[in-house]
Amino acid sequence: MSEIAEPTAAAERPRGTLRRELRVWEAFAISVGIMAPTAAMALNGVLPAGIVGRAVPLAFLLASIAIALVSYAFIRLTSFFNHAGSAYALAGVTLGPRAGFFACWALLGTYSAFLAANFAEIGLFGESFFSGIGIWDNPDWVIISLVAAALIWLFAYNDIKAVTRSLLGFEAISVALVTILIVVIYVKVIGGNAPNGQDFTLKPFVPAEGVGLSAVAFASVFGFLSFGGFEGAAALGEETNNPRRNVPLAIAVAVGFCGIFYTLVMFGQSLGFGIDQAGIDAFSSSSAPLDELSKSYVGDGMADAINLGAMLSAFASGLGCAVGAARLLFALGRDGFVTTRLGDTSRRTGAPIISLAVVMAFAVVVGVALRINGTTSVNTFFYMGTIGVLSMLVAYIVVNLGAMRFLHLGRREALWRVIVPILAIAALVYVIYKNVWPRPAYPYDNFPLMVGGWLVVGILITLFYPGLARRVGIGLSEAEGIKASDDDEVARSEV
Repeated sequence: MSEIAEPTAAAERPRGTLRRELRVWEAFAISVGIMAPTAAMALNGVLPAGIVGRAVPLAFLLASIAIALVSYAFIRLTSFFNHAGSAYALAGVTLGPRAGFFACWALLGTYSAFLAANFAEIGLFGESFFSGIGIWDNPDWVIISLVAAALIWLFAYNDIKAVTRSLLGFEAISVALVTILIVVIYVKVIGGNAPNGQDFTLKPFVPAEGVGLSAVAFASVFGFLSFGGFEGAAALGEETNNPRRNVPLAIAVAVGFCGIFYTLVMFGQSLGFGIDQAGIDAFSSSSAPLDELSKSYVGDGMADAINLGAMLSAFASGLGCAVGAARLLFALGRDGFVTTRLGDTSRRTGAPIISLAVVMAFAVVVGVALRINGTTSVNTFFYMGTIGVLSMLVAYIVVNLGAMRFLHLGRREALWRVIVPILAIAALVYVIYKNVWPRPAYPYDNFPLMVGGWLVVGILITLFYPGLARRVGIGLSEAEGIKASDDDEVARSEV
């Protein structure tokens, strides 16, 4: 197995210590990489189109506003606290060790589910790309996914600087391709040269008659799915230079960039298909909307390029999720969860190798099991993505509660700084409610129960293993850059 500490020019790194070497744009890369803008835009508008018709851009605009409110807590708290555990530290320092463990447990479930979803998405776009260029006719998606999983594992084991630069490179290529396509769509629609005579209109930002706010709110869940992982830079708090400046900046820029990109791209897709019933039906029934739009507006070559870009974007998201999940589990293991071996890092690369192996093995097993069960790549993506989003919403609520307590009770900051987390929590609770009631169709009706079971396990761990809470409290209070707003609160073990 690996050895832990690696001598550096300054001193030998103690066990469980990560290398601090990243700049702001490298921290930005992990947040954007997990969100995977191209992969998100290539698939996440389909189901909302079936729910709200032409109003898909409105659903994504509202999701962008809600995520901007949610992200405020992460932006503010990471300007004070930086830790590999992300939500683990942000909630742990502000609300106590048990809350920190619970938030980390919820977010670990999110990244793990997203990783399995990414494998399926890579397989989905890989099928289209290899079939389109004629070198592999109708490949099984799980084979592509397994090859991608091995490559993700290899990349994630590498030095974190190489990982973040790879993420940024993959996303830059794929975002450029989508941007070219969407610009062509806008030009042809505005110029009156659209394939089916589509006209430019702002009606996609106004729901059609019979489409209520509740439907738009439910559709916005897929907007939340597209933003999942925006807080990824927070998991690099122990590896980023000047983290109290660079981590919040990376998160803010990532959320702002993706919010604008998502809204414009979904608007372009809606216009590209058309906002009449025929266009809505085509959008909502498409298994690869960007592929179809590429063929209609540019040509087959562009469709192949878009599929390659979406595959690279999904790969980048999988890599980002693997990095994020491994660091969450690393932070827990370092403080004594299950085994301290989870806190081991590689002598050569500094990666948390045992934690990485655990999260990768979990995602591969889930993906293979679903394929054996006959689940398609599209359904695997949406099933695991929905599960991840539901768990993510809970983690976001906990962090925002922590921000309210810290900013208002701890620092007595301006009232508006407390109102923002309140609005964020209201939005998060409403989205959770719309995923539970009215009861969604099978199998989506089972996903809240599955996530609830995962969260209950996390609660039981904190209740029946009080020694863990004590170790978490000590670990957070001693960790680099972590100073509780109330040292006595953290020092108490909550035993």
